[in-house]
Amino acid sequence: MEKTSKSVKSGTDKKVAAKPVKPNSDAAQGLRELFVDSLKDIYWAEKALTKAIPKMIKNTTSEELIEALTMHLEETKQQIERLEEVFAAVGEKVQAKKCDAMEGLLKEAEDIIESTVIGVVRDAGIIAAAQKVEHYEIATYGTLCSFAKILGEEEAASLLEETLDEEKAADITLSEISNSINIDAAEEA
Repeated sequence: MEKTSKSVKSGTDKKVAAKPVKPNSDAAQGLRELFVDSLKDIYWAEKALTKAIPKMIKNTTSEELIEALTMHLEETKQQIERLEEVFAAVGEKVQAKKCDAMEGLLKEAEDIIESTVIGVVRDAGIIAAAQKVEHYEIATYGTLCSFAKILGEEEAASLLEETLDEEKAADITLSEISNSINIDAAEEA
């Protein structure tokens, strides 16, 4: 589609005048509200994870996976504290808002545990579920970092970046562990 500053071609090749986009004077306020709402969402998600990870650990047979999940549980507790620092840094009350996405991901993890026999296949399923959680967190923290920087919340951005780095590292660890577990699970089938 060819664009000019005064007109655009439509699907019928007629030129129609492009409507100028007026800047929204409330855009920054809207972004701040979205930022705070997203903080509340991930705060709920992290707290829910502190309850879900022990269930994953209990249902895992791989010592390497147990160690990784145990380490990430401790990181998650620190991430909750860090989120509380972010709320303080941006002058907001610490508050959780139910995260439907995380609730769904954790329900899926429970379903995997319930539908598999304890062993390498369940371990592979737990890794898959955990990586979905990590990817959600990576997307969320990446977005929050961007919002914080745009809003001039440098302290919050720095704290969120620290958590983003931890989530990326956890995902890499899970990928490395999955290499041998997935092979073992395939051989068990």
